[in-house]
Amino acid sequence: MFVILSLSLALFGQLIRAVMTHTTHYRGRFAPTPSGPLHLGSLVAALGSYLDARAVGGQWLVRIEDIDPPRCPEGAADTILRQLDAFGLHWDETVRWQHHRHAAYQQALDQLADQGLAYPCSCSRKQWQAFSIYPGWCRESVRDTTKPVAWRLRSDLAKRPITWQDRLFGFQQFDPDVLGDVVLKRKDQLWAYQLAVVVDDADQGITDIVRGYDLLDNTPWQGQLQQALGLSTPRYLHLPLVVTQEGQKLSKQNLAPALAENADGIRQQLFQALQLLDQAPPRTLVQEPPETQLNWAIAHWSVEKLVATTHRRYQSEF
Repeated sequence: MFVILSLSLALFGQLIRAVMTHTTHYRGRFAPTPSGPLHLGSLVAALGSYLDARAVGGQWLVRIEDIDPPRCPEGAADTILRQLDAFGLHWDETVRWQHHRHAAYQQALDQLADQGLAYPCSCSRKQWQAFSIYPGWCRESVRDTTKPVAWRLRSDLAKRPITWQDRLFGFQQFDPDVLGDVVLKRKDQLWAYQLAVVVDDADQGITDIVRGYDLLDNTPWQGQLQQALGLSTPRYLHLPLVVTQEGQKLSKQNLAPALAENADGIRQQLFQALQLLDQAPPRTLVQEPPETQLNWAIAHWSVEKLVATTHRRYQSEF
């Protein structure tokens, strides 16, 4: 009975979404760094972005943010893609890999430099460690070609405060003066996250970004870059982080256990992720395969159910 009801809801949802696709241009994405396999916290972020897109008939893309090779062990990206597939989170279009995008990032940096909005910086972290943010010493300096340099964005030239309406946490405003001059390209010539993510989100036409609360503080820098490059700003929804009972964030750095690989574990963890997203799935749903769980979740997805808290604790035992 439950399966029949779920399928009926799914068919109804598909009909509604078929109508909405004529009026919506929603394009979301999940963009993990392949520093290790996905864990429950990663699943919550991926699932939240997936459901938010599918609930309105939108597209959901996957981008592998592998611009920092020392952090990306061989095979980790392929593992992530297999995990997403195992949990039924199937993406649209081909997967984008940031390591193919160096020319696009350089073009954006050149544009900023030509506008006087980016500058080379030879300062070391040790030199300015007494300050809370980089004080901008190299803004007007003549470049020393004998030293390796990073490239920074000038925050002092921003024309207005960075503001946005987070769909869960409400109105946000940051003064550029307190942000500091964010690094765009590192001294080791690797691209920094902030520039790469802004360039790729714009190039892929991303309209909605759903991600963890730990990335909320990155949004002002990204907003500043969007202004400087003349790009549109997506809508943002930051989800509560998943933490242990002791309050420690689940992360690859903290050796959070990888997602389950067996069928029972996948069903249980997908159900648990729906609970952590405050979607109140019926208890009987835990026995259903990913496709059925996702059909129910798409039909019932509601941002209004989300609780505006920075983190959610989970029980390691199901």
